[in-house]
Amino acid sequence: MSKSNGNVFEKFSNWATKFTGSQTAFMGATFIVIIWAATGPLFNYSETWQLVINTGTTIITFLMVFLIQKSQNKDSKAIQIKLNELIAAHEKASNRIVDIEDLTERELDQLHHFYETLAQLAKDDADIHTSHSIDAAQRNHDYKEEFFKRKHEEWLQKKIQQKQES
Repeated sequence: MSKSNGNVFEKFSNWATKFTGSQTAFMGATFIVIIWAATGPLFNYSETWQLVINTGTTIITFLMVFLIQKSQNKDSKAIQIKLNELIAAHEKASNRIVDIEDLTERELDQLHHFYETLAQLAKDDADIHTSHSIDAAQRNHDYKEEFFKRKHEEWLQKKIQQKQES
């Protein structure tokens, strides 16, 4: 895959994210605050002196929110793609989990509850190598549904026979 990207904002945001998370940026910000604090007596701790640091930090914070969000979105997308690849590559993993980040919060809560149940089943298993998956759970559900339908039909037939005999 090509790492070259013609988008100026993309290049700038990558650079800014790396730089602002560096030791150099932290040291620079600390230095600026120390210089600002040291100049307080020089400016008699005036409102303008206070306004300089307040305005500067507010503007930087405002802009950083957007850079951080862009970086977070990109990282999140990359992680999702990597996880999707792992799911797709693993023969026993359920492919229905690929791209679940587009589900609603309620749907994600339902899946979360399902996986909590699977985790409990795994804890209860004597064999730690036993696998649980959505597909296995679906097969179990389908089996149980067919089994109980058949049992219910047998029960109904018995009831009908009992009525006919009486």
